[in-house]
Amino acid sequence: MIDEIKEKTVDVIIPVYKPEKEFFELLKKLFVQKHCINRILVINTFSCNEVNSYDDNKVKLILNDKYKVMFNDEDKKIYDELVEIHIVNKEEFNHGLTRNYGASFSKADFIVFMTQDAVPMDDTLISELIKPFEDEEVYVSYARQLPRKDCKYVEKYVRSFNYPKTDIVKTKKDFDKMGIKTIFCSDVCAAYKRKMFVKLGEFEKTDFNEDMIFAYKTVMNNKKVYYASKAKVIHSHNYTYMEQLRRNIEIGKNQKEFEHIFGNIKSETEGIKMIKNGIKHLFKRGRWYLIPDLILSSGFKFIGYRIGKFK
Repeated sequence: MIDEIKEKTVDVIIPVYKPEKEFFELLKKLFVQKHCINRILVINTFSCNEVNSYDDNKVKLILNDKYKVMFNDEDKKIYDELVEIHIVNKEEFNHGLTRNYGASFSKADFIVFMTQDAVPMDDTLISELIKPFEDEEVYVSYARQLPRKDCKYVEKYVRSFNYPKTDIVKTKKDFDKMGIKTIFCSDVCAAYKRKMFVKLGEFEKTDFNEDMIFAYKTVMNNKKVYYASKAKVIHSHNYTYMEQLRRNIEIGKNQKEFEHIFGNIKSETEGIKMIKNGIKHLFKRGRWYLIPDLILSSGFKFIGYRIGKFK
């Protein structure tokens, strides 16, 4: 089975809007992966004002020329072989449907969704991400997210809580023990068995939690979601308290919209556990003075979430 996995084809799908340097670092790291990538499908969101053209092919040419400037001659050749740009108008962008649009161009065995600011840690990201599919009951795997160098200490802790050092296999049986963590998954970097992705109905039309909603479909069909800790990307944000509030309002609204999924799954208990463990962690490392930051950031998240649930 291991040899079979090595022969499987992989397409990487990346929704992009006004990419910055991380996107080009991401592409360069994908160019040198040990498991060869079949295609990199860039789904570029744009507004007509940005490119002064309503012609799809012209837009693709403009974007290709713009992006290729960032590479040396050798990487430009690889870019031409692997990268394929598709476009979607800014007004039509949707987290779930835009990713489905990208998947529609793939015939690969596995599709990997990434965000434009998630940079592979090394050249084994893809191979480690698809290794769990040696178990035929695994339909989804997702990568470990490591903090950037400029990441705030409390956020580093939150990253380590959500993305530990050991693998986790999750099934429907884990709801009682793990609550909402049973369906936790992140399209910052996640792989899907393409045929099963299509069979289970792909992503829902939503601007949040499309990954967790699909993970729910997976476990409810008696299949597995796999956290692949050795598949690593560099990805983190230093959100302000108000940014965390606004973000969690949207998460709460999303969970209210999909209440048939999230309504009966324990979620607050996981947040309380994170705060308790975080306080112990900060005391142990002599950073007790950061406890107010942990409590405040968690509080803003919780208030935003509750506001969203009642909107």
